[in-house]
Amino acid sequence: MSRYRFALRPRWIISHIFVLVMVGAFIVAGFWQLSRLQDKRDRNDRVTARTALAVADETDLARPGDYAGAAGLEFRRATATGTYLADQEILVRARSRDSAPGSWILTPLQLDDGMAVVVNRGWIPNGGEFESVPKRYEAPAGEVTVTGLVRKTETRGRFGPKDPTTGTLENLARADIGRLDEQVDEDVLPFYLQLQEQDPAITSTDPRPVPAPELDEGPHLSYAFQWFTFALMTVIIYPLILRRRAREIEREALEAELDRADPDDVPLDGDPRIEGEPTVASGDGADSD
Repeated sequence: MSRYRFALRPRWIISHIFVLVMVGAFIVAGFWQLSRLQDKRDRNDRVTARTALAVADETDLARPGDYAGAAGLEFRRATATGTYLADQEILVRARSRDSAPGSWILTPLQLDDGMAVVVNRGWIPNGGEFESVPKRYEAPAGEVTVTGLVRKTETRGRFGPKDPTTGTLENLARADIGRLDEQVDEDVLPFYLQLQEQDPAITSTDPRPVPAPELDEGPHLSYAFQWFTFALMTVIIYPLILRRRAREIEREALEAELDRADPDDVPLDGDPRIEGEPTVASGDGADSD
């Protein structure tokens, strides 16, 4: 192992640590992608199972304030009949569709018992020109019956924009039903309905309904394979780099040894080392005319 003694030098130790950290990061990233894949599969199973259940009445699902209970009912199909509160609807910002910027429109639907359920009536194009619901997209008047998917309230994670906690807002950063409940006169159920069907029917001038979640598994498996491949390549290539450097050091040492002068090595006539050098005449000196 003496040929690899160079690898104990400080700059090489730093290199070893860096490579180990990178390999560890690649492996962690790979398992994280596998975890995301499993989450996606679990969600797909929930969507499939819950959408197959009979359509429920919205008041049979959860009571106002029971956000934990509502989260366990996500993706159930439910129906509700009531009157849209167009003067209390609100935009949800930054919701793209087919790569186009836009917004959702959330409209409270007042029920016969006096409570309200928030309906996500759909998507509208919005490149930033609308801060509130445009007049042409206001909810229709009169009684309507809606059917859609139960979706849980959205909350802010560690990052992301914050909405003001006070005042009456015209737009939100997310479908935060708890924040919307603060400015709606009626008691609001702790979820929203993602509209799929409506009576009277949805028209071409209404917001475009948000599609149901796709049941694909996404790119997580291929991403995991890539990260594990990066880790494997690093484990293979780095020792080869060390081996190559060891050979270079050995070759440099050999060349230095060969170039070192040998006192017993006297060049003879014809030695290429003295080729082209003037020869010294033997005897008393050079011939004279």
